[in-house]
Amino acid sequence: MKNILYATDYSKNSIAALKLAHKLATRMGCKLIVMHVFDPPLSLASTVSMTYVKKETRLFVEHRDKLKAFCLDHLGDEWENADLNIVVDENVSATDSILENIVKLDVTMVVVGTKGASKLKEFLLGSTTKALIRKAPSAVLAVPETSEVAQIENIIYASDFENSDIFAIHRLVKIAEPFQATIKLLHIVSGKQGQAKEQMEWFKEILKRKVSYPKIEFHLRSSEDLLFELQTFLKTEKADMLAMLEREKKGIFGKLIHRDKVMQTVSETTVPLLSFSVGAL
Repeated sequence: MKNILYATDYSKNSIAALKLAHKLATRMGCKLIVMHVFDPPLSLASTVSMTYVKKETRLFVEHRDKLKAFCLDHLGDEWENADLNIVVDENVSATDSILENIVKLDVTMVVVGTKGASKLKEFLLGSTTKALIRKAPSAVLAVPETSEVAQIENIIYASDFENSDIFAIHRLVKIAEPFQATIKLLHIVSGKQGQAKEQMEWFKEILKRKVSYPKIEFHLRSSEDLLFELQTFLKTEKADMLAMLEREKKGIFGKLIHRDKVMQTVSETTVPLLSFSVGAL
């Protein structure tokens, strides 16, 4: 993995995301890019006037200082030795700016914070994070503000046991390996397990030939309430991260990602959600 981009609006809900982004970058040997996007200043002056240029320049300096202070406040002594870059950008759309910098800065993962369950629809489903999940040419890690990941030991990957999963799991291994974390592949069916068991065995053989990582487990569950079963599994397995592949409304999460409930489930369990895009694999 090359660079990790953490985007913040300085809010409380982005603090946990900063700490996890720093932890990932440190253990994975990546550069951490800390980014803030501010709106263009409102001015009666022409955009080519010296007044506007001076105001704009001053805002860039102020936001760089504010971003450094934010990192120092929440990373403490770890800030000094971090392989970290500060990036400040001006754009009316934070999403557009982040997407542009993903390409420009060679980013393979974007980390953003999310609000608690009561505000989840407003933040996660209403704006930047959802747009990034759908459009980003990189993995997107959404971290609930109440998340406290001390160590990454168990990563749950919601799998449909399909070929497309293999590419996502291959990338997930690069995250799991530095922590020696166990990747638990979970597939939930609403009916009998017969056909799903056959699919799982087929997938095991394919995956064994394509991905070399000893700490991968396979779990098959049956339930008419997929969300409840998912939440139960996350709790019983003490999940530190939930990973999924955005499938354009196919598969477990493709069917659920567009409903508020699945995001609320993730937030209530304080589990960071890592999303891979099919187009970015």
